[in-house]
Amino acid sequence: MRFKTTGKRWGALTVAAMLAVSAGCSGAGESGNSHPPADAGQGASEAPSGGSAKSFELWLGWSATINNNSLIQKYWKEKEPGVEVKLEATQGDATTALNLRINTGGFKDAAIFSRSETVKSAMDRSKLLMPLEQYFTMPEKYPGLASIPKKYLDRMKDKDGHIWSIPTWFDQNPDDPWPGWSSVGWTVRSDLLEQAGMKAEDLATLEGVEAFLKKAAGLKDASGKPILPLSFLMDPNSTLGWSDENAVMSAFGVTTGGAGIEKKGGEFVFAYDDPNYKAAYHWLNRMYREKLVDPEVVTNKKEQYQEKNKAGRIAMNVGSFWNIPASAWETLDGPTEPGWYYQVIPFPKVPGVEKIGSNQVVNPYPGYDVYINKNTKNLEAILTFFDYTLQPKPEQQHVINEGPPGLYWNWTDGPLGKWKFTDEAYKKDRNSGDVAQKAKVTPELYMTSSFSGKWYPWWNTAEAEKKGAAKTVQFTEAIAKMGGVRNAHSQDLVQTKQGGVMEKYAPELENIRKEYRGKLLMAKDDAQFEAAWQAFRDALEKRGHWSEVKQEWRESYQADIQANGEF
Repeated sequence: MRFKTTGKRWGALTVAAMLAVSAGCSGAGESGNSHPPADAGQGASEAPSGGSAKSFELWLGWSATINNNSLIQKYWKEKEPGVEVKLEATQGDATTALNLRINTGGFKDAAIFSRSETVKSAMDRSKLLMPLEQYFTMPEKYPGLASIPKKYLDRMKDKDGHIWSIPTWFDQNPDDPWPGWSSVGWTVRSDLLEQAGMKAEDLATLEGVEAFLKKAAGLKDASGKPILPLSFLMDPNSTLGWSDENAVMSAFGVTTGGAGIEKKGGEFVFAYDDPNYKAAYHWLNRMYREKLVDPEVVTNKKEQYQEKNKAGRIAMNVGSFWNIPASAWETLDGPTEPGWYYQVIPFPKVPGVEKIGSNQVVNPYPGYDVYINKNTKNLEAILTFFDYTLQPKPEQQHVINEGPPGLYWNWTDGPLGKWKFTDEAYKKDRNSGDVAQKAKVTPELYMTSSFSGKWYPWWNTAEAEKKGAAKTVQFTEAIAKMGGVRNAHSQDLVQTKQGGVMEKYAPELENIRKEYRGKLLMAKDDAQFEAAWQAFRDALEKRGHWSEVKQEWRESYQADIQANGEF
């Protein structure tokens, strides 16, 4: 999803998730502008006032600036649902903080963490949790909890039928999921394409792309500096499931999204084993050797990469357009800066590749879990609050983030249409860019709710003051239709065996990927490339126990489809 403050994608996946469960907002990953949807024309209901009788502490499994006197929290307490929510954020690494907290007595009332097998395993071992399955079958008392799609809950049951968390941030319509912020693709500067005497149609093949890159190498930017033909961000925080190189992988038919596993010819092919994983890096290496890739691509920090784009130095980008960043065009009203000329193009056709590889899996399954301490004295407050956040209204995520319509925002053309902020003081703090000011108005807890393709707030805002802002939605809608995005299948939801080899070696597999991608890209000749590739394969096996990991995954997959069926 795209998060307004950071301009990201749906949920970035870890390699642990690559061979585990990667559930969340279909993207994820992409951080992205993941803001909550709004209240379908209900207005601010006068639910119980004086909610101080109900209160609980919610521990957030991520770093955040907290102001427990925020306007939205005040609304929750005084209006609906009549619950005081006291927030505490995690400091530093979430997993480390979780283990430390568990070893020192645990959290007081409730905790919400991004869904991961690491968290689930730690919570299970803690023996601190309350089983919750009964509360999902009480529609008279908790209609919001009872509205959670059964297929989500069924996958959460343990062998005894217990469910140990409240799932949140899922698609309300699992059979027709919202595609999310698709952002991984190929982006070209149309003005430089024109200067090269070419058209977008000329980039339909890899051969055409290479022809453009060679012509772009002879162009100069406004200051007289040579244009960098091709670039992308080799982010040190990326993963196999979220990496700019994945745009190239997709063109070569390699699936990196979801679990990084695709079924081909009746057999499961893991990304690292796909012959075209090597072919994709070999093509990038050839472009690098021919000086058609930014020579600093391996060492560029994110700020350097973005500055080169904003300054108009780069002709073509592969990867997520959030990394360019999107503000390069969103802040413009017309062709006054290079950013105006960015446009997305279809993945170029690669010889021998019949189908584009998936770089994003639209996963309607829950992205977050709320755990409740079995010793809490505030159970009713917790259940009341999450019953409220999980009302199955298309706009409910926006209501949770910004309050109900008529309070700080409202519809501009009717329910489930365009909207804008109506309270100028709220808007000023909300969009100030200062996290402390934003925290005064909202804790941004959209992830305690759910989402729907019927209405998504940051695709329907009337707040955009610049014409360029419309380009972002146009780009994401176009990329979603290019073939690199698919719905989740059974292989994307296989759970990691607690204490198994996947859990143990997934972090090392990710370390190996990052270590060798630069070596593959910068190899001086084919012989050095082959040596680097063989070293990569050896490291996967020796350090990452690759064969053992895959065997355990296959066993877990068989167990999963026996329990839940195959889809």
